[in-house]
Amino acid sequence: MNHPYLQPRFPTAHYLNRELGILAFNRRVMAQAQDERVPLLERLRFLCIVSSNMDEFFEIRMAGLKEQLKARASVVTTDGKTPQEAYRMVSAEAHAIVTEQYQYLNEVILPALDAEGIRFLRRSDWNEAQREWIRDYFQREMVPVLTPIGLDPSHPFPRVLNKSLNFAVELEGKDAFGRVSGAAIVQAPRVLPRVIRLPEELAGCPYGFVFLSSILHEFVGELFTGMTVLGCYQFRATRNSDLFVDEEEVTNLRTKLQGELSHRNFGDAVRLEVADNCSPAMTDFLLAQFGLEHSDLYRVNGPVNLVRLMQVPDWVDRPDMKFSPFVAGSAKGLTKGNNIFDSIRKQDILLHHPYQSFAPVIEFLNQAANDPNVVAIKMTVYRTGTDSVLMQSLIRAAQSGKEVTVVVELMARFDEEANIGWATKLEEVGAHVVYGVVGYKTHAKALLIVRREEGGLKSYAHLGTGNYHPRTARLYSDFGLLTANEEITHDVAEVFKQLTGLGKARTLKHLWQAPFTLQPNVVAAIRAETEAARAGQKAQIVAKMNSLLEPEVINALYEASQAGVSVDLIVRGVCALRPGVPGLSENIRVRSIIGRFLEHHRVMYFYAGGQEKVYLSSADWMERNFFKRIELGFPVLDPKLKKRVITEGLKFYLADNLQSWDMNGEGHYQRRRNTRSKPHSAQNELMLTLGGS
Repeated sequence: MNHPYLQPRFPTAHYLNRELGILAFNRRVMAQAQDERVPLLERLRFLCIVSSNMDEFFEIRMAGLKEQLKARASVVTTDGKTPQEAYRMVSAEAHAIVTEQYQYLNEVILPALDAEGIRFLRRSDWNEAQREWIRDYFQREMVPVLTPIGLDPSHPFPRVLNKSLNFAVELEGKDAFGRVSGAAIVQAPRVLPRVIRLPEELAGCPYGFVFLSSILHEFVGELFTGMTVLGCYQFRATRNSDLFVDEEEVTNLRTKLQGELSHRNFGDAVRLEVADNCSPAMTDFLLAQFGLEHSDLYRVNGPVNLVRLMQVPDWVDRPDMKFSPFVAGSAKGLTKGNNIFDSIRKQDILLHHPYQSFAPVIEFLNQAANDPNVVAIKMTVYRTGTDSVLMQSLIRAAQSGKEVTVVVELMARFDEEANIGWATKLEEVGAHVVYGVVGYKTHAKALLIVRREEGGLKSYAHLGTGNYHPRTARLYSDFGLLTANEEITHDVAEVFKQLTGLGKARTLKHLWQAPFTLQPNVVAAIRAETEAARAGQKAQIVAKMNSLLEPEVINALYEASQAGVSVDLIVRGVCALRPGVPGLSENIRVRSIIGRFLEHHRVMYFYAGGQEKVYLSSADWMERNFFKRIELGFPVLDPKLKKRVITEGLKFYLADNLQSWDMNGEGHYQRRRNTRSKPHSAQNELMLTLGGS
């Protein structure tokens, strides 16, 4: 049956493909691994990050495409592609990236590590002493936990966990019961390390490693006594990992979600990775077992899961081959050991992570938990980790009798289990735990403290662009604002009232809130610049974000460009807008910054007739953020802090000529050439400017 395809609202020629944009981002990450200016072990780490990103791409984005193909969906992407066309383009690019990634690993990274005494020993290179030690390891550590499964009518093909390491073994001969199977599957339990370090005196170099897959390949015959192993091939299946929970049909979201999490490991397969020496017969057999086509097959020359090599740099004590240690600086306006509420009352405090420490946020909540004058704490939780000190402070506050309300987003992808755990612990100590609003993820980052002081109750707030996650706060660039501004804290209180109760949304004085006012206000601010330009006045827009996809905002930016507004966009990841197209977007420039830290803050600047309005936000310019999430945009009102955001969050990035990539109208990126006499890196500048000693 042929379906009439539903066309996008705006001309498809004006937009770029989302999936290809994500893959283009991964090419820029891979370029970090290929950059000889980056320390060698960090280059290995970047190569592993590409694999991690690609895993998620297949689990979510490619899985979505394949769902559309299976359903014969009558949709067309914003850029005018049918699901079939999009899948063909995306599959071709994904294959090209994986091929280049493994080629670079084998031809450049591993030989360079070998030259530095960091060696991954191949089976063909083992000497007798090494082989004996490895065989002993196999017998002692691996055999007791391995379960070889011979395939026959009594032993069908086993259930294979998402992204798990497995081995397909081709056999010849009969077993103890006279069975002739011809094939077996050996699943590598996750308790086994994928990389094993040999003793230095045995390795013949400071750091000698062996892959788990190499050990099993060498000794797999010992698992099948009396039979002949014809071939042993590692493989890995990636599955659809999106959770399908109809929130409107669920009476208890947490209970339903707990039941769904176990199914994530067994969703429909979307990709099969096999060793490049896997026989055609075994390849076809595996594809059939997973219901996949040859276009879903990825042959690799090396471990099927490079993410497992991410730990290697941590095991190697070679500071000269890693980024120099960085110590985050302290925020101005805060004195260690002082009452943090006194400091915030005096002035708003801007935190710029990871260049400035996340410790003030931890201390803010810690002091609130211990302060007898604090009567209430309200907080949103999207991602916070399994060992969060912030959650421990909330638990302690609830145990001491304070009114603690926590809006936990259970549907935070890949953090669902951790969030369910914290929700349970918080409920056990009497905290009010709510799961936001049905159909809308709570992605806003907000913390409100209510304190009894002379003259009545006083509120304090923290608003941020990133998660309440101390570990990622050392790796992601984000802004946070600590404020006692009564109008802003009143707005924050209204947002919490919406999230926990019922009733109409009230007008907020300063905050822009999705799904109500954030997108309309962004569009209105763009159009105000457009009108100023048409009136012959100076007009300028600068914005920084992770992704830019929402068509109405893109259309407004095109109109602004045509009116003469100067538009600079710093978009780390995928951007569907086409910059620099004559007659459409010649006044728009798009760049992406890729470096040591993950660019994560969202900043909006509008010239506004010289008022220079600056907003920070938890939201990217995407349809899901604008219309399917609870998000906040908040102004920076203090003139000094506003100047800091403009300088640190925008100007440094616009001047970057070392880690900046310029995007053209076809969606292709080119690394910016260093045309200045002085090289400039935004991240290096911020480390120097804000870092500690």
